[in-house]
Amino acid sequence: MSEDETRIRALITRWAEAVHRGDLDGVLRDHAEDVVMFDVPPPHEGIHGIEAYRATWPPFFSWQANGACFEIDSLDVTAGTDVAYAHALLRCAMPEELAKHPTHRLRLTLGLRKEHGRWIVAHEHHSFPHD
Repeated sequence: MSEDETRIRALITRWAEAVHRGDLDGVLRDHAEDVVMFDVPPPHEGIHGIEAYRATWPPFFSWQANGACFEIDSLDVTAGTDVAYAHALLRCAMPEELAKHPTHRLRLTLGLRKEHGRWIVAHEHHSFPHD
């Protein structure tokens, strides 16, 4: 694994841990000002910009505070010189939902770019398989 892939893996792991803790500053830390995110809930045309991205998290944190988990199950990273992508599967559900559907996973795809020697997330996409 390259040094960049190791750094990106650490960035994504820190992000997932921040999501799990409900740490908004940690969630935003490594995201671009012009980030684009396509999420499971609306708006289906996506959100654009860090402020719109910021606004999506408080409702999720409220839901998660009721006992939901958010943890990486698998993570793959491919890094070039100044762009990279990663895809992951995460456990993201209430315990009873995971007990009922133990293989159900949130799909995460990230597009990253290197700015001033630092990797940042420019694109984030979440989805669940259609059951």
